[in-house]
Amino acid sequence: MVIKMKIDTIKTQADNALMPTYAHFPVSIESGNGATFIDSEGKEVIDFGSGIGVNSLGYNNEGWINAVTEQLKKVQHTSNLYYNSTVAEFADALCKKTGFDRVFLCNSGAEANECAIKLARKYSFDKYGENRYNIITLVNSFHGRTMATITATGQEHYHKFFDPFVQGFKYVESGNTEQFLKMADDTVCAIILEIVQGEGGVVPTDFEYLKTVEKVCKEKDILLIIDEVQTGMGRTGKLFAYEHAGIKPDVVTSAKGIGNGLPMGACLCTEKCANVLTAGTHGTTFGGNPVACAGAKYILNTLTDEFLVEVAEKGDYIREKLCEIEEVNSVSGLGMMIGIELKTKNASEIAKKCSENGLLILTAKNKLRMLPPLVITKEEIDKGLEILKSFLED
Repeated sequence: MVIKMKIDTIKTQADNALMPTYAHFPVSIESGNGATFIDSEGKEVIDFGSGIGVNSLGYNNEGWINAVTEQLKKVQHTSNLYYNSTVAEFADALCKKTGFDRVFLCNSGAEANECAIKLARKYSFDKYGENRYNIITLVNSFHGRTMATITATGQEHYHKFFDPFVQGFKYVESGNTEQFLKMADDTVCAIILEIVQGEGGVVPTDFEYLKTVEKVCKEKDILLIIDEVQTGMGRTGKLFAYEHAGIKPDVVTSAKGIGNGLPMGACLCTEKCANVLTAGTHGTTFGGNPVACAGAKYILNTLTDEFLVEVAEKGDYIREKLCEIEEVNSVSGLGMMIGIELKTKNASEIAKKCSENGLLILTAKNKLRMLPPLVITKEEIDKGLEILKSFLED
């Protein structure tokens, strides 16, 4: 049962206590089921955002809740100085399902990317010595908000206020093979990129370009790191989005959907660099705690081939419906990671109107962005699209 409370009361309380780091929508999420939640005033709202791609199984998923609560009754934290069977079972299952050899468990996507950056630099240092530490990233990318990952992010507006930034990052235009070949010299230890640039406007990276990058990385012993924080764990209709391109990275990072709301991140690597980060070179206090691992293991078991086919089919259905709307200029992305470019209307204004009328939808650059729970039903999709359509056609 939701205790009704006016949004103005909640807003005042939150704004007076929290640092003003977020531009909140005037909505307070209080409870829910599937892809539908109840706000603080008792109204039903369809969620096309899933906490920015986090709530992959939606709200109030019984199986996930049972997995988490059963673990809570046993032990919630051990520190990584000790073993725990739940953590061991999840790590083993994750490596086997993804085809990677080792994993470092952490709390977020930024942490996973920090681990990948340190892994790449130490791999190169151990093998080649000093002065081979540069990392190539793509223009328009996003890799996190820590000092290293915000430097890796290839968007200038993030590179303000916080000087000095971490040195050793070089930026290339996505799809520009000539520029990449010129940049990939003997000072480079890794390249990190997204298969679909989420925060950059839901922009897919060209598959042929990715194959060229993979080939050059193998020839020059440059680690290929794929940031799957937003695209991974079934979001695109594959376990990882790089599968669409037919490549295999040395390192892949994951978070968001693997946690379903609990803090969880993972940096997976092949045997090539499996033993690079040894005791004392990296660590985390809370990362890979038994509770988060219990929930993540349930999610992993949910991501069957049949489930992923359904994700892809729902993504195709959404695209088909969006393309029928006159105001929609183009639709980008993969699976249920969808960008909507409008012809005349302002995406941010549309998102705000939707939030006030029963639908949460995100934005990225000048586009509307959809990252619905993977378990969203056709009925919820249709209901949400009707609300969106009403503001696009008025």
